Amino acid sequence: MKPSIAAASQQRMAAQRRFRALQRLTIVSTLAIAASAYVYCFTGALAQPSKDELASACVGLTGRATAAAEIALQTRGATINSAEIAKLALPAGAGEPAEYCKVMAAIAPVDPNAYPINVEINLPLAWNGRAVQYGGGGFNGVLITGLAPLRDQPLDLPPPVGRGFMTFGTDSGHLAKDLPEIQAFTLNDEALENFAYAAYKKTHDLAVVVATAFYHRPPERMYYFGGSEGGREGLVMAQRFPADYDGIVSVVPVINWTALQAAGNRSGIMQQNGGWLSPAKVKLLHNAVLAACDGDDGLVDGIISNYSACAAKFDPDKLRCPDGNDGDACLSEAQVKAVKTLHQPYQFGFALANGVHSYPAWNYGGEANPDAMVAWVMGPKPAQYPLPAPQEQGRQWYYGSGAIRYFVARDSKFNSLNFKPDDFRQRVLEISALMDATDPDLSRFAARGGKLIIKENAADFAQSPNAGIDYYKSVVATVGDASVDRFMRLYVTAGVNHAGIGATNEGAPVPYAVDLLGVLEAWVERAHAPGTLVQIAQTAAAPFNTIATRPMCLYPAYPHFKRGSGSQDGSFDCAAKEGPVRAMQQR
Repeated sequence: MKPSIAAASQQRMAAQRRFRALQRLTIVSTLAIAASAYVYCFTGALAQPSKDELASACVGLTGRATAAAEIALQTRGATINSAEIAKLALPAGAGEPAEYCKVMAAIAPVDPNAYPINVEINLPLAWNGRAVQYGGGGFNGVLITGLAPLRDQPLDLPPPVGRGFMTFGTDSGHLAKDLPEIQAFTLNDEALENFAYAAYKKTHDLAVVVATAFYHRPPERMYYFGGSEGGREGLVMAQRFPADYDGIVSVVPVINWTALQAAGNRSGIMQQNGGWLSPAKVKLLHNAVLAACDGDDGLVDGIISNYSACAAKFDPDKLRCPDGNDGDACLSEAQVKAVKTLHQPYQFGFALANGVHSYPAWNYGGEANPDAMVAWVMGPKPAQYPLPAPQEQGRQWYYGSGAIRYFVARDSKFNSLNFKPDDFRQRVLEISALMDATDPDLSRFAARGGKLIIKENAADFAQSPNAGIDYYKSVVATVGDASVDRFMRLYVTAGVNHAGIGATNEGAPVPYAVDLLGVLEAWVERAHAPGTLVQIAQTAAAPFNTIATRPMCLYPAYPHFKRGSGSQDGSFDCAAKEGPVRAMQQR
């Protein structure tokens, strides 16, 4: 008979406590033999090292080796290449620089032809007992230091290290600067597996070992915070390694990775034979969408909050040029078809991992925002093959074509304009099993008490925000609505792009900033389950004054204007798109 979820959770937690106790005993013995300067109390338990003792011990970490057995997945161990005291400057008015021990380490691959996994671990001298693992971006290949502000956090809020969090990040097991193209690392199987999921688990395990050696105790709470590719990584951790994390924030996550790359490659295909839209025509489309949909949320301000209604309402056929004309005031037949293609799902003729058959459509709205449809979909010039320089291409095509050529075809010279999934069915399935974060069964993560926050941006043209919505619905269908409410939240911010930037008709920034790490911490550690949050827009320079606020509504609700100026969150109510707003919206 299988144990209950609660019993299984208690068993896992007890096993984890036993493992950590054994790990502490092992490290204590090692440190004692090395005549560590740390102080032990008479009972044999470890006293908290003082700030001076930690500063003294930092340099002593250099050269420390971690055995392969201390990392759950296969490696040849890890070595700390350097450790030194450093200081992190905080935002103006946020206090003195934060002192921390900066640890640079490398995890050795099993395959001698694979790349090491480079890691940075930052250990604050004034530690709050918590850790944050940072996610990556794009195809990674750049060391994530763990020192940057988190996505969407207010400008006057210190990064986690400045708040006492231990942080760490990785390059995921390759360096893009050493490659002919950013996807070329995938020709090595171990490097591909590291990028897919393994590097983040290996980095986590190494960070716990180093923290325990330095502080004499492992982190009390472990969080993962990532956006885009890093958001996918966070979901992968919840799905593959649910016992490792107390809470995860996943912002604009690349969830359905394999299908997104195919849909991005489609963006290049749809531009052929006259389907490309110039920046002027993108602006034309943007204005037409606003004219049709802007008022649906009660306020004409350049922000389409009721994005799902617009998807059903807007008709690009109304922009078709009469008599085959192709002036700047209309769209050609090929351009209308391209717009419709972007706003239709990309369908596969077979099921990917977890039964997924398609990639969802993109939303209407925000086309002319900075770093939106021109940058991601159309590019400065029509897509072509062979590929020109990256800055001359739309990023969907640049990323998608590279993924098809290296991950799927494993041939850098393959012309991805000719790509058909059925021609590579087996390899597509292999990549989907490795890369896609679409497993809806989060019951193990929920049972250990984990909390998950997903945030999508409605005007995101890098990846479709509907991918996060579809995933949320799949989790609800798998574990049940009531269970989801206990451990998972989905928010959608209207009017902002992949990076969280947008502007109103008057040019004012759309409120986007919110301290999601603080929200997650309060939920995990104080049982403050989040409901409607408040996002802010700030001046770009100190003292970072708040100039506008707007509610951040739980899906499926959106901000609907009711009263006032429209520049404050009190001007809006959270209105439901699909039926009544759930009870948790009012918490």
